This record gives sequence, structure tokens and C-alpha cells, in this order.
Amino acid sequence: MAVSNLDMHALFVLGDLRAKLVKQFQSRFVYVTEQTPEGIYIAEIDTEAALVVDDKPRLELKVGDHFRAAVLPSREGGKFELKFREIKLTVYGLGDYAFVSSAEGQGIVFKEGHSVMLVFAAHEQLQEGLTKTLKAVTGKAAKWRKGELVTFKASE
Repeated sequence: MAVSNLDMHALFVLGDLRAKLVKQFQSRFVYVTEQTPEGIYIAEIDTEAALVVDDKPRLELKVGDHFRAAVLPSREGGKFELKFREIKLTVYGLGDYAFVSSAEGQGIVFKEGHSVMLVFAAHEQLQEGLTKTLKAVTGKAAKWRKGELVTFKASE
């Protein structure tokens, strides 16, 4: 039987990552993308219409019924679980995420296997070139070639 725990290092690293994600949702328009070898999925979240709940004691963030991020115990000492609709991503710590910014806003790119998820807080609603803009922001951390993720430049 496996014992799950949340060690102090994971608590600080992943708890800090959750806090930075909470800051993303202080922006009015947040864009969530999932990029895989099969393609890209993009969704816009209007934080005025979606209830944003920052549950600090449980190290969890919920946005409406569609987005959830939480620091959870694991065999490795801790994990950061992101769920958006049917997309589920698990980050175990350093090397699995990158902070990116552009003239349009700032974001966090999360990596798991051959998939990346971008949570991007825009300064204002993106009207034109949505896919191009979000792919360019993701491209600051994740490089794709022939539909495959070839490099990921983590922030920490």
C-alpha cells in the first residue's frame, strides 16, 4: 500500500506556483490553451462571469465549474493537479512549468509528457489573432517541430 505525503519542499514550491496562478485570475480575461501533437484547444474565461475561489487552507483554486488547480500529496512528496473541462495535467515540481510574458499579458506554461497547457492573463480581451498570439506566447517556453514537442525551457 502506497503512502502519500506532502513534504515541505513540495509545499513551498507548489504552493508558490498556486499563488502565482491565482494572480493570473485577477485579470479580467484569462485564456487557457492545451497544445498536443494533435493540435491546439483554446478557451476564454471571463473572470467577471466565472466565480473565482481561492481556498488557501486547502491549497486549491477553483474558477467556475470548469477550472481547478490544487496542491495534493503524492508518493513523490507533492503534485500540482490542473483540471480544465476534460483536460487533466499533473505537475510534480521544478522543470515542469515556465513563466512567459508578451505585450498582451503574462502566463504560465505547464508541461506533462508531450502536452502543454498555457494559462494566460491578458491585459484586455484578445479580439484578433487569438490562436497566433497564444501559440507565440507558448512558443517562448515550448518548441514544436512537425507536431512534436522537442524542447521545453522551464523557468525554475
